[in-house]
Amino acid sequence: MARVFVYGTLKKGQPNYKHMINTAKGLAKFQGRGRTVEKYPLVIAGKYNIPYMLNIPGTGHHVAGEIYSVDEQMLQFLDEFEGCPDMYQRTLMRIQVVEWEGKGSMGEARAAAESVLECFVYSTATYPPEWVGLPYYDSYDSSGKHGLSYVLRESR
Repeated sequence: MARVFVYGTLKKGQPNYKHMINTAKGLAKFQGRGRTVEKYPLVIAGKYNIPYMLNIPGTGHHVAGEIYSVDEQMLQFLDEFEGCPDMYQRTLMRIQVVEWEGKGSMGEARAAAESVLECFVYSTATYPPEWVGLPYYDSYDSSGKHGLSYVLRESR
């Protein structure tokens, strides 16, 4: 099993969460919520209003998201879904655990909630330079105040 941190449309309540719970694509088990240890720019870009974490450590915000344990089949699905390695690149990042739901005792959960984990994150180093000038967010919600609703693939 691998740990994956999702910050955009794959989170609970977001337009692509259905893929995370589709066992035909593999297994993804919600572990908890976290945020990036380093700051990154999270932007909403392109004509489909897609959230992108730009791989520019030290710029932007500590990005909030969810931590999942995924099997190899789900990891392969996510690579394909995220257009890896062209659109996004899957890299290891340090994620601060904010809330932990993983199995174990209460003491273990409390210790986990104060820890830092290495998780795979789909960020991008291949973006148009003007994206650096877009507004940066610390958390993504497709129906947020920004008014930039994500356009589902089936609607493009």
